[in-house]
Amino acid sequence: MILPAKRALRAFGPAIPPVNPAEAIRAGLGALIGLAVAGLTLLSPAVDLQLGLYLIAPFGATAVLVFAVPSSPLAQPWSAVVGNTVSAVVAVAICALVDEPGLRVALAVGLAITVMILLRALHPPGGAVAMTAALAPDAIERLGFWFALSPVAVGTLLLVAVSVVYARLTGRRYPQRQFDEPNTHGTSDAPPPERLGLSEAELTGILTQYRQSLNLGVEDLARLIAAAEIQAASHRTGPLVAADIMSRDLVTVGPEAGLGQVADQFRQHGFTSLPVVEGNDRFLGVIFQLHLIRRAHRDAFGLQRGFGTALDRLLRRDTPVQARDIMATNGPHATPETPVAALLPMMAEGSTDAVPVLDGARIVGIVTRTDLISALARQSLNQPE
Repeated sequence: MILPAKRALRAFGPAIPPVNPAEAIRAGLGALIGLAVAGLTLLSPAVDLQLGLYLIAPFGATAVLVFAVPSSPLAQPWSAVVGNTVSAVVAVAICALVDEPGLRVALAVGLAITVMILLRALHPPGGAVAMTAALAPDAIERLGFWFALSPVAVGTLLLVAVSVVYARLTGRRYPQRQFDEPNTHGTSDAPPPERLGLSEAELTGILTQYRQSLNLGVEDLARLIAAAEIQAASHRTGPLVAADIMSRDLVTVGPEAGLGQVADQFRQHGFTSLPVVEGNDRFLGVIFQLHLIRRAHRDAFGLQRGFGTALDRLLRRDTPVQARDIMATNGPHATPETPVAALLPMMAEGSTDAVPVLDGARIVGIVTRTDLISALARQSLNQPE
């Protein structure tokens, strides 16, 4: 009896995993900015039935979706703008045809949901838009179908526009990435961890089969399957830790090293990454070859155009670019005891070629992709048939 009771209680507990407080603040601040922009530009908290430029409660629900869960299919621009707008159109039509309040509200919301699904524009606040209109038939009679355009369509477009900008500024993606969108290298190949051998049609079929097409996008499903495969593979890597496979005889540069010295080190040793240290091997960051190439390209572009900081630096040489200016400081790192299994997802995305191994603030080694591949290959060969 106790066990079933515990399970029943858990069913009423939180279904959302713990979230980083910074993400909660990011979402809340985004909603604050979005609604403030809407309220201070074209809309107003005060109801103006003549112009129809005012805030309505469903905008708060739309803000939750576009700022807190921007990758959800229900939060995408088509779903938000079309879903809210057609719900308003349906509700206005129902208000003109049905006088009984209870039936009017039920019909408006039910038909709005049906139309949104048929248009592939399901947006939960659309139900609230329909109910808002159905509960105010007198106001809707004066506004007519203008209500669907303003405030509904105008307000939703404002929230979506702010969310697009806010997502870019805070390191998120909105609208969601499409399945066939070019990767970070500009090619049509899927990112390495998402090469599943499954087509977009097959992934769509999986979502349809399990009735999840309204909750999850194809791109999200691909990323989740890939992440699960990587995690499952990590369970088969055995008890190896970073200290077992890391490179220990490190070539490093100081923060004041010029780009020429950095380039010489890359050329001499054939490395793809160089740790930046000071003092007693105190780790400051890491430089990847890509950082050097991008900087050289930017400086060359500036010189070609004849303007900007790049030209000043190249001609005057009074502020030479140093290692500290191009190193990455916020990448993943490990300790000597970090399992090799944990290193797999760190380098799976393709943006990190090596993971520094730190003992406190000191760097004691580095695990490159070559180190990782060699370790996995040896372990695979040593596994019993």
